[in-house]
Amino acid sequence: MKNLILSLTVLIMITSNVYAKHSYNNKYKGHYVSVSHLHKIFDIVKINSDVNQKALSEVFRYYEKNRYKKRLSPDYLSIADYTKSATRKRLYIIDLHNGTVRNYMVAHGKNSGSKGGRVWRSSNKINSLMTPYGFFKVGTKEGITYKKRYRYLSVKGLQWNNRKVGEPTRKGGRDILLHTAKYVASGGRSYGCFAIKPQDKWSVFSKLKRALLYSYTGR
Repeated sequence: MKNLILSLTVLIMITSNVYAKHSYNNKYKGHYVSVSHLHKIFDIVKINSDVNQKALSEVFRYYEKNRYKKRLSPDYLSIADYTKSATRKRLYIIDLHNGTVRNYMVAHGKNSGSKGGRVWRSSNKINSLMTPYGFFKVGTKEGITYKKRYRYLSVKGLQWNNRKVGEPTRKGGRDILLHTAKYVASGGRSYGCFAIKPQDKWSVFSKLKRALLYSYTGR
């Protein structure tokens, strides 16, 4: 009898926690979390994720300082951890309400490293064909590229050293996008864009609109 009561108690506690978690998400989605809650999410992700710890600290620090000024998404932030190989799911999308982390494959630039390997060189310069680095904001409007018909979202550099990344070439910018491409599955490389697998398009795009994207290359 005691074992039955204990089992029921544990079940009720688990059910209550799950319900509370979903209630919190439903209530606060679309709203910024408090700084204290943001710190709790950082601790959860640090324990439960294999993302580079330096990258994780830097992206949370930047988000906490700039989320209002840059009008960043209150729900998600992401890290492209290019210190890991292209055959791994190295694009981390973090839910800022419950600490859930989703991983996806993401390609690096042709001149940044070998096919299937990791990034050894990165650059924000035009025509470098390298992976850009630093903090970016993902756009909200979906589009299709003219030649290769890639589905895409725009990205925009948020720092002085990457401010031209995501700007049109006619304005002297570097035309970098977050887009889909079939070559990602085999560890293929882009011309510097953040390329993901076509089948991940809905899951990634739905979360990353307005989100902070940190391209971490180990610099």
